[in-house]
Amino acid sequence: MSTPLTRFTADSLPVEVHPSEADLGRAAAERAAATIRDAVARRGTARVVIATGNSQYAFTDALREQGIPWDRVTVFHMDEYVGIAADHPASFRRWIKERIEDPFAPAAVHYIDGNAPGPEAECARYEAELRTLPLDLVCMGVGENGHLAFNEPHQARFDDDRWARVITLTQRSREQQVGEGHFATVADVPETAISLTVPALLAAASVQVCVPEQRKAAAIAATLTEPISPACPATILRRTSHATLFLDPDSAGKLDLPR
Repeated sequence: MSTPLTRFTADSLPVEVHPSEADLGRAAAERAAATIRDAVARRGTARVVIATGNSQYAFTDALREQGIPWDRVTVFHMDEYVGIAADHPASFRRWIKERIEDPFAPAAVHYIDGNAPGPEAECARYEAELRTLPLDLVCMGVGENGHLAFNEPHQARFDDDRWARVITLTQRSREQQVGEGHFATVADVPETAISLTVPALLAAASVQVCVPEQRKAAAIAATLTEPISPACPATILRRTSHATLFLDPDSAGKLDLPR
């Protein structure tokens, strides 16, 4: 079991800083596995939303070490570019297939179809699927500009009555995708995406947020210190006592940590 270097609470949000990215991923995987096993024991099945992206590699790698009844688990993901095919190298559907569906063979995986002919209709379809039964777990990250999924600064709505929307990506988010190696240039990054909304992301019984790496340090400092507002969407986590934020020393590098 991974032991954090420190634990503290930011308003209502439990925060753990782990010795390394690998330790962060292991701790989050242990927590996720326990949550899934508990849901299966209580209800027979579990429904889980899993984020994609480079920051989730350590977490999804560590899931391989856990005893999870995947044949009882239904998986969702939280965003997809509009106009991207499922086999595109940057497709989040491809990420989920390669890192979750293929290795773990869950009972079902529900994908957002980025190249559906009507993005608004696809939002409605996916939202209906999400709302069919309660969500047990959401596993997500925080963007370099503080976004959650693709809920961008000043666009995010904390009281949104929708669970999925078409989002216009900011320049910063598109640059992040290039920096992570998913696209060659900013011009190659689609301008819009389908994203779960903030209320959808926080609707699960348990929420865990994995944020390693120095490039996220400024976003984490803003998340934990700036006023809670859509200017930095991740600040809403400080009102989310059923969430846990997992950091490593790099992502926590701009924090004045308690001793």
